[in-house]
Amino acid sequence: MSYQIAIDGPAGAGKSTIARKVAKQKGFIYVDTGAMYRAMAYYLLTKNVNPNDAQAIEETCQNADITICYEAGEQVVLLNGENVNGVIRSEAVGNMASASSPNPRVRERLTLLQKELAKANNVVMDGRDIGTCVLPDADVKIYLTASSKVRAKRRFDELSEKGISCDMQQIESDIIKRDEQDMTREVAPLRPAEDAVLVDSSYMTIDEVTDVILDLCEKRKKRKEL
Repeated sequence: MSYQIAIDGPAGAGKSTIARKVAKQKGFIYVDTGAMYRAMAYYLLTKNVNPNDAQAIEETCQNADITICYEAGEQVVLLNGENVNGVIRSEAVGNMASASSPNPRVRERLTLLQKELAKANNVVMDGRDIGTCVLPDADVKIYLTASSKVRAKRRFDELSEKGISCDMQQIESDIIKRDEQDMTREVAPLRPAEDAVLVDSSYMTIDEVTDVILDLCEKRKKRKEL
């Protein structure tokens, strides 16, 4: 029986960073759902699918088999058995992912693949609909959030470190807009699962958030043993 940890929350809350740390501490597989959507986008590009052709996206996505494994300690995204780590971070793939990810058939296909992955492995999975749609029976569910100002500052610092000029007010405005889109979309909107534990990381370090989640796992484990 696999063990599942679901971490949901808005953009910039630190989900991926925290999920990776928790997975490493637990010896679980970290499932980067965003990378799976990118792999799907890459597949659609290789099939010359027009990003505006919803029907072509719906038909073509059914032939993509996407999973995640670890090779020599590195997370590898496999698309129909091929390692696509080196090709899914391009701007073209990102643009296609933005166009294709809202498609209900794409979400259905990837949700199925993510469920299969979680059934066969102990996983930590992060996203926006993991606890509500993908892993509704997860052992531990976390809704990780932070204020829009804190998330904007984190993004500003990240871009500044890379030497990219940016405006913090614009970043926060974009984050608020993204939150609104995620929370009001028709398919799998962003919302906390009813049994999720809310963790506000606004004034917590990465290690502090990680410890909260690991502690919660231990408490749930002891509760099951009673």
